[in-house]
Amino acid sequence: MYAVRYELIKECKQSGARLGRLHTPHGIIETPIFMPVGTQATVKSMTPEELKEIGSQIILSNTYHLYMRPGHELIKKAGGLHEFMQWDKPILTDSGGFQVFSLGPLRKITEEGVEFRSHLDGSRHTITPEKAVEIQTALGSDIMMAFDECAPYPADRDYVKKSLERTTRWLQRCKDAHKNTENQALFGIVQGGMYKDLREQSAREITAIDLPGYAIGGLSVGEPKDIMYDILGHTVQFLPEDKPRYLMGVGSPDDLLEGVIRGVDMFDCVLPTRIARNGTAMTSQGKVVVRNATYAEDFSPLDPECDCYTCRNYTKAYIRHLIKANEILGARLLTIHNLRFLLKLMENVRIAIHEDRLLDFKEEFFKKYYKK
Repeated sequence: MYAVRYELIKECKQSGARLGRLHTPHGIIETPIFMPVGTQATVKSMTPEELKEIGSQIILSNTYHLYMRPGHELIKKAGGLHEFMQWDKPILTDSGGFQVFSLGPLRKITEEGVEFRSHLDGSRHTITPEKAVEIQTALGSDIMMAFDECAPYPADRDYVKKSLERTTRWLQRCKDAHKNTENQALFGIVQGGMYKDLREQSAREITAIDLPGYAIGGLSVGEPKDIMYDILGHTVQFLPEDKPRYLMGVGSPDDLLEGVIRGVDMFDCVLPTRIARNGTAMTSQGKVVVRNATYAEDFSPLDPECDCYTCRNYTKAYIRHLIKANEILGARLLTIHNLRFLLKLMENVRIAIHEDRLLDFKEEFFKKYYKK
């Protein structure tokens, strides 16, 4: 038995989107779901209690950053990531691959793994598929991701083909190294760039290695939206229906809706917390750049349709003042709101799937959010 099991509840008759449940060692997750990102064992500025209050079912943490600081061995001594950060719900850890490959000239890719210099102090390190599994085993996440290579956009076809084939070999090594199967699930990652035949090749190779779930990587890396959606729709058809499907690094409302319609169950992104720190809110009427002068005397809430702590208690004028004054509370209040906005969006998506009206919901949402 795998540590994580997917249960398909129903498919939307109007759109084909999936309603499901993901059973994990730390609780059941209702899908489709958005996962807040807690890169360094914390969702920036949020306490675990606040995350629960806004409806977070699962959070994501980053293997690379926790390996670099404070170190996976220290977290293991603390009893694992759940104990270390006092979060008793499910946790997904990425493999660290995307962060390592983002180091550019500071890293070197070989068949064995990736040699790189730390972004903190320049020290030399090597992460192999086996090392990625070792780190994530110490972290104790419910779901660990296989070590993969995320090809940039644009990328030469021959490079992408060699890259995805290396990712397949690395996945087999990850599975061979993964021993704690009763408590932690290993997900594989489909690559293949923007080439449909390579996406199919990767999907077939990755899913041939039996695992409890599969992710789609290498999208939302700079390509136009229409290409992203086309490649996503093409890729999903090669993934098993009885396993969860995770689209990595995606979190704008349009991407979430388009992904769900194409059969995706899980999403994550730093977008809502990042734009919050820059003074921007996601609302039912579209984005609101609160730091703009037009809100200096606006004593209404960020979003009259939102039920979050921020919208129940504070005005745009006050939040703008906090942001302009560089007060931490401003970023905190916007983070609470933005995360609740996306989690509430996914709650409404699940209701719409259950009622077989997701396409109608999407049209209504887009009219208000994107004014189209």
